[in-house]
Amino acid sequence: MTAATPATEAISATHEEPVVQDTDLQAVAYFKDAYATLKAELAKVIVGQDDVIEELLIAIFTRSHALLVGVPGLAKTLLISTLAQALQLGFKRIQFTPDLMPSDITGTEVIYQDPATNERQFKFLPGPIFANVILADEINRTPPKTQAAMLEAMQERRVTVGGTNYKLPDPFFVLATQNPVEQEGTYPLPEAQLDRFMFMIYVDYPTPEQELMIVKRGTTQIPEAVRPVLGTEHIHYLQGAVRRLPAADHVVEYAQKIVGATRTKTAQGLDFCKKWLTWGAGPRATLNLVMAAKAHAILQGQVYVSCDDVAAVALPIMRHRIIPNFAAQSEGVTSDDITRKILKAIPQSQGE
Repeated sequence: MTAATPATEAISATHEEPVVQDTDLQAVAYFKDAYATLKAELAKVIVGQDDVIEELLIAIFTRSHALLVGVPGLAKTLLISTLAQALQLGFKRIQFTPDLMPSDITGTEVIYQDPATNERQFKFLPGPIFANVILADEINRTPPKTQAAMLEAMQERRVTVGGTNYKLPDPFFVLATQNPVEQEGTYPLPEAQLDRFMFMIYVDYPTPEQELMIVKRGTTQIPEAVRPVLGTEHIHYLQGAVRRLPAADHVVEYAQKIVGATRTKTAQGLDFCKKWLTWGAGPRATLNLVMAAKAHAILQGQVYVSCDDVAAVALPIMRHRIIPNFAAQSEGVTSDDITRKILKAIPQSQGE
């Protein structure tokens, strides 16, 4: 899949007009095939988790970050490391603990003595964050100071050490995990940092059939090697194709209506949202809905974005951006329940 194609030969081409170019049409076809091949390669190691894989790829192809939430033992680490291997991206895993300091992830300056001249000078030693894919394992177990360093890296794609800025590799993605079971000794992520994650992805238990397959593979078979499917240049090109893919006005308006419905103190706010929500989603949710819908469309082999694509990515985008109040919690209503109710209440506009 890494051989030259008409799409990859056009990687250097750029175009700012909001129309679908011939090279982008080729890219859509190429990456639809690559997506199928990628899933086949991941299936050598990972059983099931199709929705999780798709959402992770959407995050990668939109230059975004994702937060995975699931109990231990669901192969979150294995999935992310295998995905990085299939995409030929540098991978580092950082285990977040209460004693982790910012310099432990960003790197530090040390005194270096030149053996030839005996001259001493400060030298920067990069930390583990200098990789393409960062698995931030149990990110909510580290103190706010270290979380702030991660926030700068996620938002600015750089770190600051000793007053000097160091650019992170491109592409750069933070795929963080949280354990929803143990809350003792954790530092809940502030809303400002949660908002930087495009998706909050729920990693659920496998089905009985999938679990039987996992056990059989893990106890009788030697894992197959995962071969590379895409490379850095392919990812850069698809990121450009996603951004260039046009979205009709009614699709953008549909995304805005979904987000606007959660704002309890505005005219757009729906009655059940005013009843159940403490806080609604901000403009970044609308931006992410449209960008993720574009990537979702391309992964399905479409050259247009529909309201269905927006609805398909709404749950993982909205679930960490709306805050149910006590009334919702007492009735057992979750953020996903509220988002599903919003999708039912807001009709998909013309052009569908």
